[in-house]
Amino acid sequence: MSVASGIRSMPPDLRVGLVRAGDLFQLLRDGQPRTRAELAAITGLARSTVAARIDSLLASGLVGPAGEATSSGGRPPSRFAFNAAARVVLAVDVGATHLMVAVTDLDGHILADRRLEQKVTEGPEAVLARAIAAGRDLLKEAGRPETDLAGVGIGLPGPVSHSTGRPVKPPIMPGWDAFDVAGYVQRSLPVPVLVDNDVNIMALGEQTAHWPDQDNFLLVKVATGIGAGIISNGELQRGADGTAGDLGHVRVPRGNGVLCNCGNTGCLEALASGWAIARELTAAGLAAGSGSDVRRLAAAGNIQAIQALRQAGRDIGDVLATVVNLLNPSVIVIGGSIGESGENLVAGIREVVYARSQPLATSHLRIVLSVAGDRAAIFGASRLVTHHLLSANVVESLLTAG
Repeated sequence: MSVASGIRSMPPDLRVGLVRAGDLFQLLRDGQPRTRAELAAITGLARSTVAARIDSLLASGLVGPAGEATSSGGRPPSRFAFNAAARVVLAVDVGATHLMVAVTDLDGHILADRRLEQKVTEGPEAVLARAIAAGRDLLKEAGRPETDLAGVGIGLPGPVSHSTGRPVKPPIMPGWDAFDVAGYVQRSLPVPVLVDNDVNIMALGEQTAHWPDQDNFLLVKVATGIGAGIISNGELQRGADGTAGDLGHVRVPRGNGVLCNCGNTGCLEALASGWAIARELTAAGLAAGSGSDVRRLAAAGNIQAIQALRQAGRDIGDVLATVVNLLNPSVIVIGGSIGESGENLVAGIREVVYARSQPLATSHLRIVLSVAGDRAAIFGASRLVTHHLLSANVVESLLTAG
């Protein structure tokens, strides 16, 4: 239910008490210009009350003039809309071997971005210092002062405690366990800093940008690791300790005796991740030192690489068939550096999921490649920040404090 329809369904005597300026702002977040009269009709508030709350939002910069409506006689009424350019967000995607940093507006549109080669194993201070420096450069490139920065969103390639924003025993991130990521960044950029697992952030970004009407959605990242971001009934699912969606360490039938980086044997990641496929091709005599080599070989038409990706897809499909029966998503998006290798991996996934899942669970299921690609995490990191900062309660607090 939309904010507007929810408000309209309330009894008139309840509407006035609930529709604060922060609530009124939610009606304008869709970008559609509205007049004071239209907002009064939606909310049931007196036009004088709406006018006072619009004035507060105009003063904050979050809402701006949006021209005039058609007049039915007399002076045309003014219209107002969400001003996404009022502030900016710094979005950071920390990968196993890369760092992506972007400045976006409050609607998630990228104003400036940069991709850097950076190993997460160099530790939190080195990686985050580089992200902060890149962020400051990008603010200048976008022509925005640091005072315009509303918040920072960061995705990390490992489990994150949502309540603290600290990594929790991340297997490929030595030195990061329990590190105060938000506190470190805030010493240089004193704004709200939100941190989450990179796959959760990718799911948010992909869904917001390209599948906004799908409330039961799964994004599977296949790269150095394998994980899933789960959106169920429109809400991101993190689990009790932030580890929901950790598909990479589920045991798969073909994995007997295959050692994983986590210390167990038979994990999906040990068979279908970028490094695992590269290891298999190297053993077959091909020059494949990493996932990027796997993609290069497959793109060049190498049959062994193509077959290895197809088999990796089947292994992933073994796990996803169970997930489909449990969660019944309508869309599964395959992303990550190996996921971007194309249809060979996805064909293997489809082959097994459609064969092993219950027919009703797959009757409307789509399994597709990511549209957002390597920008999914950037979109999601920005969305993580704006979802918090532009909520009714936070906006109301901002206006009250101002």
